[in-house]
Amino acid sequence: MAVAELTETRRQEQKHQEDLERLRNFRLMDDDFLTKCFEENLEGTQLMLRILLEKPDLVVLDVRTQVFVENMLNRSVRLDILATDSTGARVNVEVQRADKGAGRKRARYNSSMMDLGALEKGQDFDRLPETWVIFITENDVIGKGRPLYPVERCFLEDGERFGDGTHILYVNGAYRGDTPLGKLMHDFACTDPGDMYYQPLAERVRFYKESKEGVVIMCKAIEEMREQSIQEGIEIGKKEGKKENQIETARLMLSDGTVALDKIAKFAGLSFDEIIRLKAEQRI
Repeated sequence: MAVAELTETRRQEQKHQEDLERLRNFRLMDDDFLTKCFEENLEGTQLMLRILLEKPDLVVLDVRTQVFVENMLNRSVRLDILATDSTGARVNVEVQRADKGAGRKRARYNSSMMDLGALEKGQDFDRLPETWVIFITENDVIGKGRPLYPVERCFLEDGERFGDGTHILYVNGAYRGDTPLGKLMHDFACTDPGDMYYQPLAERVRFYKESKEGVVIMCKAIEEMREQSIQEGIEIGKKEGKKENQIETARLMLSDGTVALDKIAKFAGLSFDEIIRLKAEQRI
C-alpha cells in the first residue's frame, strides 16, 4: 500500500474513532442526537409532550425532525422537532445548550414561521391551528429558578389571556425535582441509557448507541452533519459576499441623490426598509 493510501486509511480510522467517542457522549440535550432519536418516534414524542405541556391525554399523530421552513424573501428556519396532535395543534420543540440560541425573539420568529402555509387562499383566519414553541435549555436562561416558564399574550389591564392560539414555553433543563418533568430533564442529560427513567426514550438511545445497526446509522449521520456544516459555511460566505455587494450598490445610488428609494431597493435587491436604514446611516 502506498504511503499516501496508508495515511488516508489511518486518517479515516482516526475520524471513525472520534465519531464513536462523540456518539458515546451524545445526550438528548444535543440537538443532532435529539432529532435522530425522535425521528418518526410517535411514542417518545407523545411521552415528552404530555410531560412538558402537562396534558396526560395528548395524542401525537405526526412527528418530523429537522423541518426546513422556507421563507422565499427573508430568513428561513430549521425546526428540531415539529409534531401535530389529535386536535391539529402544532408543536415545535428546540433544545439549546447555549443560552444565546434560545433568545426570546427567536421564539417569536419560530412561532410566526409555523403559521406560514397554514391557511389556503380564502380560508378564514380562525382556521389557524394552535401553535406551541418549546425551548428546552441546558441552563435556566430565564433565571427565576422555576422548572417551566409559560409565555402567553394577555391584556395588560387585567392579565386576561388574549387567546390567539400561540404559546411559548421555556423549559429549565437544569431542573431535577422528583417529578415527571425532573425525571425527563434527568434523562435528557444522560449519556448512558441504563441511567434513564423513561424506557421509551432509553430504548431509542440504546439503539443508536449500542446496536450495530444504530451505530452505523449514527456514524453516517455524523458524517452527513459534518459535510452539511461545511456546505452551510460556504453558502453563508457566498450570501454575505452578495449582501455586501448589494449594500454597496445601494449606498452608491443613495449618494447620487437622484434615484427614488423604491427603485434603489429594486435595483439593489434589498427591502425598502433596508434602504431607509442605509439612508439614515449616511446622514449620521
